[in-house]
Amino acid sequence: MSLKGKRIGFGFTGSHCTYEEVMPYLQQLVDEGAEVRPVVSYTLKHTNTRFGEGEEWIKKIEAITGFTAIDSIVGAEPLGPKIPLDVMVIAPMTGNSMSKLANAMTDSPVLMAAKATLRNCKPVVLAISTNDALGLNGVNLMRLMATKNIYFAPFGQDAPDKKPNSMVARMELLRDTITAALEGKQLQPVIVEKYRYMN
Repeated sequence: MSLKGKRIGFGFTGSHCTYEEVMPYLQQLVDEGAEVRPVVSYTLKHTNTRFGEGEEWIKKIEAITGFTAIDSIVGAEPLGPKIPLDVMVIAPMTGNSMSKLANAMTDSPVLMAAKATLRNCKPVVLAISTNDALGLNGVNLMRLMATKNIYFAPFGQDAPDKKPNSMVARMELLRDTITAALEGKQLQPVIVEKYRYMN
């Protein structure tokens, strides 16, 4: 399936170490002709880390997509009724945001964009990056996996020797996950061996 002309929301939550990995796949969607509307969490916007400053990441995202990043709940709400998306992507999706989405909490622009998309019965694609997917957040992960119109980029343990509860999506499968989701299908296998691809 071609993504040319598709309106794709692309949300970034606070997994700062993952942004660099995600950027080429954001560019891939734009290069294919998709209209990509970026949405950023408050954490991305206001946090500076060793992986970069929030404002600089927003500039990079806006340069790739050609759109001003949506950075407020009020700004994200129109993605439901007025500017409907074909699909909403969240990459990276932190455990914190995952737990909130699974429990119907909408306290960030990214979660509002997801809620607005689900309201329209359109797919939401999650690419997780969380240190507790196999810990306390496991119940939220499974709840979302069983939720209609939510799809996952295949994910696996990224460092089982050091962080046994941590799981991260294979971002290189993001496009394939999106096209499958647009057809109402979950890309399989969804649980993969991430570790060997990280070494």
